[in-house]
Amino acid sequence: MSPLKVVFVTGNANKLKEVRAILAAGEPIEVESQSLDIPELQGSTQEVSREKCRMAAEKIGGPCITEDTALCFKALNGLPGVYIKWFLKELGHEGLNKLLVGFDTTEATAVCTFAYSAGPGHEPILFEGKTDGHIVPARGDGKFGWDPVFQPLEGGGLTYAEMDPAAKNEISHRFRALDLLREYLKNQAKSASSS
Repeated sequence: MSPLKVVFVTGNANKLKEVRAILAAGEPIEVESQSLDIPELQGSTQEVSREKCRMAAEKIGGPCITEDTALCFKALNGLPGVYIKWFLKELGHEGLNKLLVGFDTTEATAVCTFAYSAGPGHEPILFEGKTDGHIVPARGDGKFGWDPVFQPLEGGGLTYAEMDPAAKNEISHRFRALDLLREYLKNQAKSASSS
């Protein structure tokens, strides 16, 4: 069976590397990337993901996947959520920790939502993964977003940034969402080859 090809709409090389590693595991899926200028949207993770994918499919003129990540602090009723990119940019790792000063919990949930569209005019399908953990003072390599301040419950006391990439890819919110997407794409490919 020839590999299924999908376009992942991202300009983030770290995300592309993780997505390729996770989607390719045991499946003939080839991930190409394309960076698009899509307006930043506001709303819930699901609303943002669905609309972003719809716009990307229109611009590409074909099937694509998009990804949105949220980091939801329990003490802040889910904020910063989908706005984590801007919170991190303005506050840094230390500032994210300072947001929780005075609260009795550092619990957080990392959420990843992948959206897949078969192309223009097709309603995007969502695949969501979640990982629970805590916000901690930054530890580890600071090259990938908020990884140094998120310590997953299943991570053996390590932050995402301290974990070996393969170990992270077994428990991360992105892995969980991509695992669902991979199953869907595999079933789509089987359906297409049998018709």
